[in-house]
Amino acid sequence: MTRVDATMSVKATPRRSWRNDLVLALLATLAPLFVNACAGFPMLADAGGDNDNLLRLVEVRDLLAGQGWFDLHQYRMGLEGGFIMHWSRLVDAPIAAIVLAVSKLTGDAPLAENVARVAWPALLFGMTMVFMIRAARRFAGKDAVLPTVVIGAAALYFLGIFSPGALDHHNVQLMLTVASLSLLLEAPVNKPAALLSGLAAALTLAVGMETVPYVATIGICVAMLFAFHGDAERPIARDFGLGFAGVSALVFVTTIPQSAWGQAQCDAFSAVQFIAAGLAGTGLAMIASSRAASHTRGRRLLSLVLLGGALGAVLLALFPQCLAAPYAVLDPRLKTLLLDHIDEAQSLFQLAANDPAKVLTRYATPLVAIVLMASRLGRGWRRQDSLVAVLLVVAFLVSVWQVRGSTFSITFAVIPLSAWIAKWRQHAEASPSRGSMLRMAAAWLISVNAAWSGAAEAASAVFESGQTVSEARGIDPSCHSRAAFEALGRMPGTTVLAVSNLGAPILVYSGHRVFAGPYHRNVAGDRLALDAFLGSNAQAAAIVRDHRVGLVAMCRGNPESRFLAFTAPEGFLAGLMRGNVPDWLEPVPETRGAPIELYRVRTDG
Repeated sequence: MTRVDATMSVKATPRRSWRNDLVLALLATLAPLFVNACAGFPMLADAGGDNDNLLRLVEVRDLLAGQGWFDLHQYRMGLEGGFIMHWSRLVDAPIAAIVLAVSKLTGDAPLAENVARVAWPALLFGMTMVFMIRAARRFAGKDAVLPTVVIGAAALYFLGIFSPGALDHHNVQLMLTVASLSLLLEAPVNKPAALLSGLAAALTLAVGMETVPYVATIGICVAMLFAFHGDAERPIARDFGLGFAGVSALVFVTTIPQSAWGQAQCDAFSAVQFIAAGLAGTGLAMIASSRAASHTRGRRLLSLVLLGGALGAVLLALFPQCLAAPYAVLDPRLKTLLLDHIDEAQSLFQLAANDPAKVLTRYATPLVAIVLMASRLGRGWRRQDSLVAVLLVVAFLVSVWQVRGSTFSITFAVIPLSAWIAKWRQHAEASPSRGSMLRMAAAWLISVNAAWSGAAEAASAVFESGQTVSEARGIDPSCHSRAAFEALGRMPGTTVLAVSNLGAPILVYSGHRVFAGPYHRNVAGDRLALDAFLGSNAQAAAIVRDHRVGLVAMCRGNPESRFLAFTAPEGFLAGLMRGNVPDWLEPVPETRGAPIELYRVRTDG
């Protein structure tokens, strides 16, 4: 028997609830911000090896320095002339606006950058919390709000993508996806919510293709709810489709130059995504608006199936290359030696083999939440339950394929976990007993990622004989700090030969250029660096001479350096790490024994 969704009979949320939610989100945001402030915002001085956060800062600097809005070249990475990045200016723009505004007020550009590096992720943290709070209230009532504030803030803090210095686009995508879900939950009682949900879904797609599974899932859910519930979901489907198609068109004309309107890019927003979004959104809106096409359930299903078939046929006919695996055409050597070792791109099975403790921290709370959702759905259908459950399961399946999906599954899990805690709080208040209090405490503990993280660290300590996790994996944190690059930053600009993990830090902390960076479009630059490091001294010397390299940079503790040295023990990099300096290089004295060792290319022979 179908349960009645109690929230459907509730009047529209009063405006003051937005004010209350904003206050709660602000408090949740200030807590981790205070912790980071007390520690001196360490991420500002040491990005922890996150190239994406640093390269985003480089893009913002380039934009403020006059590089064109439509020009996404990274001129200081790769071969001469650089390569075109696949990122969106939609993320560069607000960060650049903060830097520009603070620079005008203070006249201090480094201060302005630091303000932006703190303020931007904090703002996104707060906005994500607002939508999580509102989603939990729609899902399970006001009693779920407090648990959401606590475990939601803990989850976002655990993920690390909202920490000071986090300028990468993943936090933007997560915020927009949560916003789309939250607004869709509100849509039955909030007229503009469906339109805004479509807007958020289109924006998260425009920011990066990683969110295609979640955007597609949200769109399919909207379509299926309309197919099976007709008039109740008709305005929601119509408005969502219009918002999705309209914003996709706006993004297309404002971020893609006219000269590239006919070009298909599978890894970035382009004609492919615009045509797919326009067809899907407009088609859904037209079907929902047409009585002839949607008068009965059968007609709605038939119309939607035809729309899906048309969309598939268009993609297959015009853009078949985009239906392949994301890295299907990538140089196999780059995939094996570089991309397969990017943490967020590993599968669950790779993670279990390389870092089993992390499996617990990344997959435990989503799995518990899926079990809770199965229990709820077993008691009868609710619109809210189905939306949260489907999106949570899809995110979990994505995380099995690539661990980066756990960023979304951990966040979506907060909603059912908060409802679970709220239920046990109600039981404890109604029938106070030791058992009810223990069950409530257990629900709180199980729902917090930090608890699983602590258990995983404890297990790791046992298996690794007292070593810390970073020591066991051979990671040297000194390779990443700003201080490690000070000597390099004082040297006249040249081309630096370094492994890909050092690429973005070199660009941020100096005026040099590099060949390598962990980006799938930088094929030629990455391949050249691998040829130099894995080849013989003579091969490396030829590459250095032909491409006018002035410096070679090396950090012995860098895991990529160790892996490449292990892969080619007779290669140039392996020899350099053993202390065998070829005669065409000379050590830079001031970096001897420093984390980043520099070798100057001799010009006297």
